[in-house]
Amino acid sequence: MPVKKIVYQPVDSLQSPRFSGVRTYMRLPHGQELEDADVAVFGVPFDTGVSFRPGARFGPAAIRDESSILKPYCPLTDVNIFENISVLDYGDINTVPGYIEDSFQRIEANMEDICRAGVIPVCMGGDHSISLPLLRGLTKALGTPVSLLHFDAHSDTIPGYFGQKYNHGTPFYWAIEEGLIDPEHSIQVGIRGPLYSKDALDYPKNKGLEIITGPQLHEKGIDESVKAIRKRIKGQPVYVSFDVDFLDAAYAPGTGTPEIGGFTTHQALQLMVRSCLGMDLKGMDLVEVMPAQDNAGITALAGASLIHLFLALVAKGVESQSES
Repeated sequence: MPVKKIVYQPVDSLQSPRFSGVRTYMRLPHGQELEDADVAVFGVPFDTGVSFRPGARFGPAAIRDESSILKPYCPLTDVNIFENISVLDYGDINTVPGYIEDSFQRIEANMEDICRAGVIPVCMGGDHSISLPLLRGLTKALGTPVSLLHFDAHSDTIPGYFGQKYNHGTPFYWAIEEGLIDPEHSIQVGIRGPLYSKDALDYPKNKGLEIITGPQLHEKGIDESVKAIRKRIKGQPVYVSFDVDFLDAAYAPGTGTPEIGGFTTHQALQLMVRSCLGMDLKGMDLVEVMPAQDNAGITALAGASLIHLFLALVAKGVESQSES
């Protein structure tokens, strides 16, 4: 990624209290002038694709609220994010509540614009259906499919719900069918919980997608799972999709389809940093934060912190390039 002049960075919280000002992610400048940005953080407040609890449309606002406590230096990557990259809060993409395909068109168009500007997109959802138009926009701009690194309790590879194609359980079925992701270099991590049938995961496996289930991840541990992830991606351009219900329901109560038997925030951070360090990161979404069920904002804080780590990984990559 070409290094740009550092223009966009957060308000100094040693000069201005964290509870002050208009809410943006990490108190970053808000705007849509992408020329001086390396990364654009933006919201997609859309939850028409949910099949159970609604409310993820309020996820971006909740993540922004909790992100005000975050600081520029990331110990996990040993990098000060904003000494290496210029980051802008792009605002929210205007969707059409209740109309999935119209909303998808708007999401795809905005995503393509961001990516064609040479800016790495980081999306705050919203339900997981939005990953499909995000991937459409990304791959249009890149001109190639990407590898998918998908952290989730659910595979989201069902072809349809209630006779309709699009839902938060279908995005990666259609991403595979449309050639947006390369299944042979993609992996889903943490899949667990009851399924509609014994063969529910046959489709992604038969298409070449690797799956580390939740029980397998617990059994393998972080070290072996990271090895499997890195072997699978093999230096390919990668898109990270993180459904917050990858975390155990105790750590992420504020989500639409919570699952027990999951993972701690510590485990999630370790998996992310050790899997993604040095990878060719093309974008990220963090989805399914639902503040109405979120005790003390812990789910939104987890989401904000995982995005912070992704930004740190991008910044570390830039720092490494400049040193080599």
